[in-house]
Amino acid sequence: MHIVSRFLKSACILLSCTLLLAGSLHAAIQQPDRFFFMGSGALHLKNLRNNREAQVNLLNKDGSFNEEAFNKVDWVFDFPTKEKGEHISPRLLFMLSYFVDRLAPGKVVNIESAYRSPEYNQRIRDNGNNVARTSTHQDGIALDFWLPKVSGKRLWNTIKAKNCGGIGHYGGKVVHLDAGKPRFWEAATSGTRAKEPDYNRHLYLSTEFDRYRPKEKVKLSFSGLSDFDFGVHPVIQIFRADNLANPVTGIRLNHVDENDCLRIGDRKAARSLTTLMPAYLSPGKYVIKMEFCEKPFEQMPSEAVSNPIELIQ
Repeated sequence: MHIVSRFLKSACILLSCTLLLAGSLHAAIQQPDRFFFMGSGALHLKNLRNNREAQVNLLNKDGSFNEEAFNKVDWVFDFPTKEKGEHISPRLLFMLSYFVDRLAPGKVVNIESAYRSPEYNQRIRDNGNNVARTSTHQDGIALDFWLPKVSGKRLWNTIKAKNCGGIGHYGGKVVHLDAGKPRFWEAATSGTRAKEPDYNRHLYLSTEFDRYRPKEKVKLSFSGLSDFDFGVHPVIQIFRADNLANPVTGIRLNHVDENDCLRIGDRKAARSLTTLMPAYLSPGKYVIKMEFCEKPFEQMPSEAVSNPIELIQ
């Protein structure tokens, strides 16, 4: 009887451990690291313009995104979540977390400038401030900030070395960080006061995440736009990241007929394009190329190539 009891007890323990392990593996499979530069997700944010402050952890215990935390971040950034239909860029926040973890873990991220509406951006530009007309602050993918006891030059150099986004330094302790095209500048090379038309020459195409699985929805967004009322071809091309000469496949944007030229009439439309990752691609790194149609001026680029993404199983 004791032998049977011990056997049943051992079997129950083994089953419990198996289920626990299976649950952990399931969570790991379901929630990969979404970004190449992804910190702990723990941030203490303080907006010095509106005096809003919050301590958040962007990740739940299973690795999924913490929706409540993102809502708090939007509040600190003064970002109109419902109007935009999205949050402040997760890519931006996890990049920020990555560098805070390394340079000032647990310290307050002091924000000098967060989200800017296009109207507000133009007002401060008209007042002579060092602000670009195509500022990525308008897209919710940028902030100007400083960290306690970390010089602006050190912060700038540390981020610049990773080549993972836009990093600017105008002197002092404050730096600009954005989740747009990898680039860097200082005050003398910023070009923010340029007066010639932009013609959308600085637009950037980015995916919501860096890592995807087959059949997963991919959200695509344009940032750095100076003008709207242009079109994109509904069929987009996928290339291997190390071979931009030969497309691997073509896929169609969701909810668009393949013969249409999809009109991009405003900022929200520019940030709400979606498609599905093909099921038949092998794991590896890829980029997405999108071509334009019905361009408002000939100087506008004819195509845009996204950031590299990684397809995983």
